Amino acid sequence: MSDDIARTRLRRWEIGGFVAIAALIGWDLVVDYTEGAGWAHIAAEFVVLLIAAAGAIAVWLQLGRTRRRLSVARADADRWREENRELLEGFATAIGRQFERWGLSDAETEIGFLLLKGLSHKEIAGLRSTSERTVREQSRSIYRKSGMQGRAGFAAFFLETLMVPAADD
Repeated sequence: MSDDIARTRLRRWEIGGFVAIAALIGWDLVVDYTEGAGWAHIAAEFVVLLIAAAGAIAVWLQLGRTRRRLSVARADADRWREENRELLEGFATAIGRQFERWGLSDAETEIGFLLLKGLSHKEIAGLRSTSERTVREQSRSIYRKSGMQGRAGFAAFFLETLMVPAADD
């Protein structure tokens, strides 16, 4: 999500930039007109004003489309989670039991779940109010205790149980 938030902020800055340019050019057009500037100069600045306004509108429309797509994706994820709540709760319980068998500490268990959710070390550190280095060390401990080589193997250990074997044709 953090990437989505960063992109939204960037888009807002882009819109603001286009609007600021359009406003400054509009103000300059008024000043130039009152001072008797030539029509060619006024026409050129007016074209730039239209381009800046079109840029602001294009980015605003794109931001709106992105927000709508994100809203649909969130609704789909929420609906999927709700439809599969019992399965997910059972899966989370099974994962927790496996963490216990591996002898993970409470902190490692929390980090293990966050790793399985796909969060980065930096995101986990932010959520847990700890350093990224601490999260990395705890992640290494999780992999060592589980006998996995890294995040991919760690996640695959749990995902393999969800996969239905392919039918032989």
